[in-house]
Amino acid sequence: MPLSGSTVGEVSELVGGRVIGDARIRLDDVTHDSRMAGPAVLFVAVRGASHDGHDFVVAAVDAGSPAVAVESAQETAASQIVVDDTRSAMGPMAARVHGDPSTDVAVVGVTGTNGKTTVTHYVESLMSHGGRVTGLIGTVRTRVGDTPFPSGRTTPEATDFQRLLAEMRGLGAEVVAAEVSSHALDMSRVAGTRFEVAAFTNLSQDHLDFHGTMEAYRRAKERLFQDYDVGTAVINVADPVGADIARWAAMPTITVGDGGSVQARSVKTSLRGSSFELVTERGSVPVRSSLIGGFNVENALVAAGCCLALGLTVEEIGEGLGLLDGVPGRFEQVSGDGPVHVIVDYAHTPGGIEQAISAARSISDRLVIAVVGAGGDRDRDKRPLMGSAAAKADFVVLTSDNPRSEDPGKILAEVASGAGQRPDVMVEVDRRAAIEKAIALAVPGDVVLILGKGHETGQEIEGEVLPFDDREVAREVLASRGGSTGLTPDSGSMSP
Repeated sequence: MPLSGSTVGEVSELVGGRVIGDARIRLDDVTHDSRMAGPAVLFVAVRGASHDGHDFVVAAVDAGSPAVAVESAQETAASQIVVDDTRSAMGPMAARVHGDPSTDVAVVGVTGTNGKTTVTHYVESLMSHGGRVTGLIGTVRTRVGDTPFPSGRTTPEATDFQRLLAEMRGLGAEVVAAEVSSHALDMSRVAGTRFEVAAFTNLSQDHLDFHGTMEAYRRAKERLFQDYDVGTAVINVADPVGADIARWAAMPTITVGDGGSVQARSVKTSLRGSSFELVTERGSVPVRSSLIGGFNVENALVAAGCCLALGLTVEEIGEGLGLLDGVPGRFEQVSGDGPVHVIVDYAHTPGGIEQAISAARSISDRLVIAVVGAGGDRDRDKRPLMGSAAAKADFVVLTSDNPRSEDPGKILAEVASGAGQRPDVMVEVDRRAAIEKAIALAVPGDVVLILGKGHETGQEIEGEVLPFDDREVAREVLASRGGSTGLTPDSGSMSP
């Protein structure tokens, strides 16, 4: 059901457009997908990588849309809003039609290479514990309380994002924690949104297939703090890019990490969780939680900073952190109380892999065995760097990770080139077999890290998504495992 509405003329004026036709037409929704066109729905023609939305104007009008937004006048009886750039205009147009939901709901936008999913889940949990009705938008799940919404992209397209915020507002959401990807920032998916809080976690190499250079990737992340209406910034100053952002950010800023206004002291981590003292300018509290790994403590600090900005007390945050459950596929221990510790994590960047291995070393003084792969049709430049990061483990099994249209053997050769000529680096194209070999290598006390896919339940190969869940596979292998030792490093094919 529409939650608000606006006229063609009002929407056009907002984005500096020119109206051709009747400006008085009432609009209740905005879409960039002609299949969702219909009465009272504004269709926005966006030029994409493979399709031009202007080619679908006729289809949208035939479906009932009384108005279209275009970059050049079209042959149509529908009213038209002509703008220079429909992509940058559709977020503000959608926000206006839906009654500017981000002015009624406190939106927390979290950006950074690693940690977005974890921080948004923590913010959702902490604010819910503090008595607020919360929403979540992100990679793993999208929901308000127990009401789920479909999840697709990390950050939905602009028209979907504003509609989603409006629907969450309609369900009573007071706070919505949203992952904001670099793609979303460069492609204006969150345009038209006011952020009560904007948070930065860290920056390391990723998505250069899209951004081209690290500088462009960094600029995309920084746009959240430059181009948007932000109430408070929460910045991880333990990251050098974060420290730089904190120096120039114009809005009130809460800094977290060593040297920041929110810190963790006396940190202790184990396979059973973490303990630390949460230190803030508003007081300090001891925290004991089920969070595993130092990087999760860092994520907890960012979430704590966000919740301080939203009005929770230090005591409420400390208590809430102690109640946090893990996030699916984020350093998720799947081995239970088994003697071999098997952990599944979404780490798929050089920095994320290093973090995961470092966290594993902090919770066990035994060997760390890592299963690592690189996705196909994505940033090729990071593949050798991923191999180099993986080589910090004691044993490495390189394997497939969503090869998509590429030859998985060639992908692995590129990853292996960064790992060096080491006898403790194995190559196994079949991911199930790779997991089997990694677990067979382990003896009691060892940590097996299965990295890259995390919460995903499919393996994308040549246009087909085949069922595959690292967590289920690992549990099956553990259940069938016999004896405390298995393979030796030369039981599989070695890196060239």
